[in-house]
Amino acid sequence: MPSTVVDHSPLPAPSPSDAPHRRRGNPWLTLVAVAFGLFMVGLDGSVVSIANPEIGRGLHASTADLQWVTNAYLLALAAALILGGKLGDRFGRRTFYMIGVLGFTAASVAIGLAGSIEGVIAFRAVQGFFGALLMPNTLGLLRAVFPPKKFGMAVGIWAMVSSVSTALGPIVGGLLVEHVTWESVFYINAPIGVVALAFSALVLPQSKNPADRHRFDVPGVVLLALGLLAVVFGVVKGETWGWSSGPTLGTLAAGLLVLLAFGWYETRVTQPLLPMRLFRDPALTIGTLITAVNFFVLLGVIFFVMLYLQNVRGFTPVEAGVRTLPLSLASVLASPLGAKLTEKFGARLTMPAGMVLQAAASFGMLGWGVHSSYAAMWPPFVALGLGVGMVMAASSEAIVGNAPVRDAGVAGGLQATALQIGGALGTSVLVSLISGRVGSTLTGELTSAGVPAPLAEGLHEAKDAVAMGVAPVSGEMPAQLRAAVTEGSGQAFMNGVHTAVLVTGVLCLLGAILAVAGVRRAPR
Repeated sequence: MPSTVVDHSPLPAPSPSDAPHRRRGNPWLTLVAVAFGLFMVGLDGSVVSIANPEIGRGLHASTADLQWVTNAYLLALAAALILGGKLGDRFGRRTFYMIGVLGFTAASVAIGLAGSIEGVIAFRAVQGFFGALLMPNTLGLLRAVFPPKKFGMAVGIWAMVSSVSTALGPIVGGLLVEHVTWESVFYINAPIGVVALAFSALVLPQSKNPADRHRFDVPGVVLLALGLLAVVFGVVKGETWGWSSGPTLGTLAAGLLVLLAFGWYETRVTQPLLPMRLFRDPALTIGTLITAVNFFVLLGVIFFVMLYLQNVRGFTPVEAGVRTLPLSLASVLASPLGAKLTEKFGARLTMPAGMVLQAAASFGMLGWGVHSSYAAMWPPFVALGLGVGMVMAASSEAIVGNAPVRDAGVAGGLQATALQIGGALGTSVLVSLISGRVGSTLTGELTSAGVPAPLAEGLHEAKDAVAMGVAPVSGEMPAQLRAAVTEGSGQAFMNGVHTAVLVTGVLCLLGAILAVAGVRRAPR
């Protein structure tokens, strides 16, 4: 039975009234429609990091409050992504995509109007939930309307939109924060959301799995949400609590146990929320793991690169965003290229190739220093953008392209969940690595830069600020001492960066080996 229901009734003789029917369900118009929602979510994810300092000043928020501005969104998103895909598969992908766009837009406006940090955090959680309805159904809709031979190219363009929106965030956010207000980084979603809703109402077909008439898997929803919440909460709090602390290990262990119980339960129900049979396909399973690694590297590296450019090098948010444009442009080129190569040669070629490029970018950053020229920066940006774009296209094809059409939304949710968990791990783990390395080298680097030993010992208390790239200087310090503290702090920060990129480089090489060894056939 076909899993895509398209509202059209072809007539022998075309007439002007046929236009809406020809328009609805057109694969390329469907791609444009879902691109609006995808762009809105991707842009929002990266502009918020630029707006956080102004949110803190404007609403008198603590550092812990600002962490929850990000974490509330991330927890709600991660917990509901597979649910969002399942709801779309069963009740209509067009319906839940548009509900997601509407709710995400309304929550964005509510954040700007909240007037308190508590309101911002609450509406960020609401925003994350509706983002979870939106994101998986973008890929589900594409899987339903594109023929298999064209799906790879569609995924390449989808990945390009995702990459560009994420990379443009720092530039757009910097301009809005500097020249308008921090609230405007959320209000900008309103016109994008209105256009997305209007265009989607005109062109999107309704697609779902018409064979799915069984009882909805409510216990599966509860188990999956609880397991993912615990795992993601443990990840985002690991840096604060300490990765080897009892609360971190206990939270992560509890989450993993609940997820194991979820997996066991799903093999024993007739209509599971996440069919375990999907993981019998090695390309899908490895694609999910590589997606997590891909965003572990991308979001983790972008996080400390922005700290380096703004806090160590002194660039404004806009200037820092402009300097990362090679990453955006490279990902734009790499996404359709990766899709075309995957279509021709299979993910076994493009996934490891993208991972190797990211490893090269990571190892290239080992040569960065406090005073590196831009000539040393842009080649790693280009390699990272090429690698991320190729892996994004290949892993999307491996996950969603290998899933049956009836499970397209669930497969999209699975990919989006891997993406979010990988990104959360990347930011948390790499920041923790940088902090640890800064703590062990700060005093020595300050002394080497000319700071008197007693003062260097005292400044060790500022290691958390130095791990963010901020030198602990004050106006009372003589100019020469200020310069020495700045130099030593910058060197300590770069020590942390070198440790982080060494880890990401090795992780990418391991991912490349896994893809070569495990992906035995090209995606169908």
